[in-house]
Amino acid sequence: MEEKTKNVGLELSKTNNLLKRNWMRSDIKKEMMDATGKNGWIIGYIADHPDREIFQKDIENEFSLRRSTVSSMIQLMEKKGLVERVGVGYDARLKKLVLTPKAQEIHSRMMATIQNCEDTLRSGIDDDELQVFFSVLERIRKNAEKEEVNQ
Repeated sequence: MEEKTKNVGLELSKTNNLLKRNWMRSDIKKEMMDATGKNGWIIGYIADHPDREIFQKDIENEFSLRRSTVSSMIQLMEKKGLVERVGVGYDARLKKLVLTPKAQEIHSRMMATIQNCEDTLRSGIDDDELQVFFSVLERIRKNAEKEEVNQ
C-alpha cells in the first residue's frame, strides 16, 4: 500500500494491538496479573514521581482518562492491594495515592520488562528518526484532542 493511502488511525491501531499482544504474552504480565492494563502505567507514574504528591486528578490528566474511569481503576487497585489513598494535612478533601510494597515490587519488575520492549522497538531507528516520529505523533495526538473537543 502506498504511503499516501495508508490510514493513520488504522496504522496506530494495528501497532497498539501488536504492543498489547506482546504485553499479554510477557513473563511479567503472566506473573503479575494484579497489575493489568493501565494499572501498571499508574503504578509507574506514581513511582516515577517520588518527589511530589500524586492525586487522582494527576492520573486523569496524565493519561487523558475520565474521572469516573480513574475512580473505578483506583478503587480496584486498592482492593488488589496496589495503592492506598492517604489524606494530606493541608486539605481534608484531598487524598494522595501511595504505592504499597506489593506495587513497588511489581514496578521494579515491570521497569526491566518495559526497558527490554523499548530497546526492541527502537532497534535500527536512529535518534533523528525518533525525534521526527515523536514530533509527528505529538501533532497527531493534538489533532485527535481537537477532534474530541469538537464532538
